[in-house]
Amino acid sequence: MKIFGTVNLPFDRDKTYVKLHDPAILARCVPGCDMLEKVGEDEYELNMKLALAGFSGVFAGKIKITEAHPPQGFKMLVEGVGKVGFVKGEGLMNLSPISSGTELAYDGDVQVGGAIAAAGQRVIDSTAKMMIRKFFEKFTEEVNANT
Repeated sequence: MKIFGTVNLPFDRDKTYVKLHDPAILARCVPGCDMLEKVGEDEYELNMKLALAGFSGVFAGKIKITEAHPPQGFKMLVEGVGKVGFVKGEGLMNLSPISSGTELAYDGDVQVGGAIAAAGQRVIDSTAKMMIRKFFEKFTEEVNANT
């Protein structure tokens, strides 16, 4: 599944880049996140609850940041597994300065398997878009509150 889009954030590019690597902020922004901890240089572990079309469960996952080019962007590798299936993906985040702050463009590929794959492409796609929207709404609130 292909995931892509843009979001405008009301912070300068340097600040946006730094906050996108802050595990305390990220833990409060990822929908369903129970735990997100930095476990190494640009590596994180997380546990999150996910509900999708009658399937729900806890996923244990890893996030790794590669190809970091502060403050222009980075590549993110994500994998998670739970009783109802797995998620594996990678995406590029590009940050561009704009007059009102930063435009973040994301472009990635995600694979879903196991029972949750039975939910269907359209349901998975709409759930992913909703989670991305909620993440950036909460991210904006958190960064504003911690400035």
